[in-house]
Amino acid sequence: MDLSTFLLIVAPPVTGGIIGYFTNDLAIKMLFRPYRPLYIGGRKLPFTPGLIPSNQERLAQRIADTIMGSLLTPAELENLARRLLQTERVEGAISWLLRSALNQIRSDQEQKTAKILSNVLRDLFSESLPRMLRVLARREDFLEVQLNQIFDQVLLDLQLNAAQATQLADWLLTEVLSPNMVRQGLVDFLTDRNIQVIDEGFRERTSGTYWVVANLFGVRNSLVRLRTYCLDEREESNARIAELIASLGVRDRLRELLRDLSLQNLPVSTVRQLRKTMRDTVRVYLQDRGTEVLQGLGSSLDWDYIAALILGRLSQSETVTTSLDLVSRELALILERYLEQDLESIVAQAIPILNIDQVIINRVKATSPEDLEAAIQGIVRSELQAIVNLGGILGFVIGLLQATTLLLR
Repeated sequence: MDLSTFLLIVAPPVTGGIIGYFTNDLAIKMLFRPYRPLYIGGRKLPFTPGLIPSNQERLAQRIADTIMGSLLTPAELENLARRLLQTERVEGAISWLLRSALNQIRSDQEQKTAKILSNVLRDLFSESLPRMLRVLARREDFLEVQLNQIFDQVLLDLQLNAAQATQLADWLLTEVLSPNMVRQGLVDFLTDRNIQVIDEGFRERTSGTYWVVANLFGVRNSLVRLRTYCLDEREESNARIAELIASLGVRDRLRELLRDLSLQNLPVSTVRQLRKTMRDTVRVYLQDRGTEVLQGLGSSLDWDYIAALILGRLSQSETVTTSLDLVSRELALILERYLEQDLESIVAQAIPILNIDQVIINRVKATSPEDLEAAIQGIVRSELQAIVNLGGILGFVIGLLQATTLLLR
């Protein structure tokens, strides 16, 4: 075989393989390069920039549509949310948040939390509670159960012991029923008209021996002399009254009376009326003065100190620390029950808010052609190289067919 025949057989396959290999390689590179348009004489060269850089915005839109239409569908997002919001994960997150908040309160040097709690308590007692009380006090059954319970469990069983009865009796005899007070009471009671009424009543309503005494002697002169004696002889009248109180045993009688005093000894109807009277009195007082009392209480208290004290006790309380896990568990269960009902609607509302498709578009558009090529090459490098190799093989086969055809001719 001479040289010309050899070249005729070998040249077409080799040339076709080289052309096929480098043509595919050039075509793949033209997908990404050149990265920017090239100009000659003010005119842009065709196929510049590459296919993907020149259509990067449309590519971003197609990628976003594909991902949102096939991958991140509402159903898939809902399943993803269910996996992320499992009870154990939610419980752990809530527990971490609560413990972080507790640690923040403990290390708060500027007392920010205490100031917030102070403002809340101040508003509660100065504004919110008075307004609420003003509305609730208008109801007929306001605090009815609570006041009845206080009356039945406290006031109904209230009874003085011996020491308390003695102390109260001494106070009454010293401050209320002192000789001077009794004397002054007699003077105030024995006015001319009262003496006349007593004398006439004594004359008209007595009979027998008392009628004779009442009509012959009467009680007018005796009462007038008693009043005059109390006015003119104050010290002596006070001494006589004191002797009379002592001789009659008023202190002992009063002490026994106070000791035996109990609401349980009263008739049932009277007790019920007293309970109703107490309830109505409290309700009327709250209607008239409740708002003023609460506002006065709110303005008189040092809420900054109270808030700091409350937070200090809570942050150091062992009960609060041990209750965090239980609270986290209960909050997680509440959230789980809520998500079971409304997770679909929440995901539907969250998708437009998250605007995932626009995020994908912006991300793809912001990626430089170099980085986009590197990313695609990193994913399908072997596939792209196989295409280049396949081009070379196809070119070689076509050249071989051509050489065979020429040889047969």
